[in-house]
Amino acid sequence: MDDIWKNPAMDVFTHPGRHRVAVLVRHGVLPMELGLVHQLFRAAESASGAPLYEVVTCAPAPGVIRTDADFPVHVGHGPQALAEADTVVVPASHEDDETYPDGRLPAALADALARIRPGTRIASVCTGAFVLAAAGLLDGRRATTHWKSAEHFRRLHPAVRLDPNVLYTDEGDVLTSAGEAAGIDLCLHMIRRDHGAAVANRAARSTVVPPHRDGGQAQYIPRPVAEPRRSSTGTARAWALENLDRPITLAELAARESMSVRTFTRRFKEEVGVTAVQWLNRQRIERARQLLEETDLSVDRVAADTGFGTAASLRQHMQRTLGVTPTGYRATFRGPATRPAGL
Repeated sequence: MDDIWKNPAMDVFTHPGRHRVAVLVRHGVLPMELGLVHQLFRAAESASGAPLYEVVTCAPAPGVIRTDADFPVHVGHGPQALAEADTVVVPASHEDDETYPDGRLPAALADALARIRPGTRIASVCTGAFVLAAAGLLDGRRATTHWKSAEHFRRLHPAVRLDPNVLYTDEGDVLTSAGEAAGIDLCLHMIRRDHGAAVANRAARSTVVPPHRDGGQAQYIPRPVAEPRRSSTGTARAWALENLDRPITLAELAARESMSVRTFTRRFKEEVGVTAVQWLNRQRIERARQLLEETDLSVDRVAADTGFGTAASLRQHMQRTLGVTPTGYRATFRGPATRPAGL
């Protein structure tokens, strides 16, 4: 058992062909953040059940790493893992992130990050964004961190376009997420970006978490759960999901909850963090992604079945939201052909 810690020169990643994810931990790491990266990426499988990622944990120096719980973790890999990774994820540290003098990184951590190859995707969870910012990776870019740390972050790193009101940000090769649970959303987003909605949804289902929360959703929702004896918007949302193929108005949604449109609109934003129209468009997009990946339906039929009406409307919404056309999305993420029933 001890042998696995004795050969730091050995190859870190052992499965050629899989996307290599290195999780860089430091003293004070949050066990949940470390675990969620492993759990979600390891749950991502192809349609045939083949693992798509290999995940390893590393530290600036291998050995025992303190957590913010009452137990340590033993990390067998040092910074050499960063040089081999396709994606690097930096979880938070409750000991270090907000204590770096003037936002500068300790030498060992800076040296470790310097091993990352150009073009490698780098992501942070929670206050791990302080590390990315101190390394100069976020200057001029949009980023987020935990809302409680936003003001301190802004003072230390004024060159970063901080948005403390979102779950995660995606700047291409650099991504950031808010608090611990938002790390789940970010990992699923990366899986979705790499392999499409079907793979991400299966990974979410395997770990029993919601398959998608839009990155633009608010971090802190004042009333995420309805108060006792207080009307919620859940019934309207459930109804909308069953009727995405037809036009849906705010008046219809409000009527499902016996509310005025004004009250429903306010209550929906309080509970979900986005407006009803934004949420509805997001659900239509997600349904379109599923149909494009898993069926042979024409783009016109997908547009009709998701309530966009025309292929031109679907194309406009997908281009604006995902930066890709329906045809381009299908070409990238098309799974095994689905034959119509009875053929």
